[in-house]
Amino acid sequence: MAGVTIRKAENGDARRLAEIAYSAWEQGILPLLAAKPGLREAERYRLRQVVAETLSRIIVAEVDGIAVGWCSRAARRAYIPYLFVMPELQRHGIGSMLLRRMESMLELGGAERVHLETPADNVPAVRFYEKQGYRILALRPDGRGTVQPFMSVHLEKRLMPFDGDLGDED
Repeated sequence: MAGVTIRKAENGDARRLAEIAYSAWEQGILPLLAAKPGLREAERYRLRQVVAETLSRIIVAEVDGIAVGWCSRAARRAYIPYLFVMPELQRHGIGSMLLRRMESMLELGGAERVHLETPADNVPAVRFYEKQGYRILALRPDGRGTVQPFMSVHLEKRLMPFDGDLGDED
């Protein structure tokens, strides 16, 4: 998709990023879950907390100056816990752009592999990650301790970490 820019998240992005995450969750994950009272509100709150706690590790995709997707990394390991794109803009290459940029950042930090996970029943997401070069490592119950946990697919991609000198160039 033309006109997409990727940048670091800023404090003023938090509300919009939580909205993007909730919208993507509502479209992609909610249909996989058993209906429970308060589920939507709990997830909206959880996603606001996630954004607030990880803002310094989030990159944002913008189109015409408007945030349309985001991706985060874990604090001390090569793990990507979140990748969200507005549902109406999915399948336009924005998720791929965010993922490639985050992988590049991890490579520059010396990571040899990157890990992520997604619900096993979210077939479009599993296929997306496989198209991006990830391979399935394991199938495990989601660790959130819910009454009806779903299975998560754990995926891995080998990276080619940079081992050169990042010194001053003329």
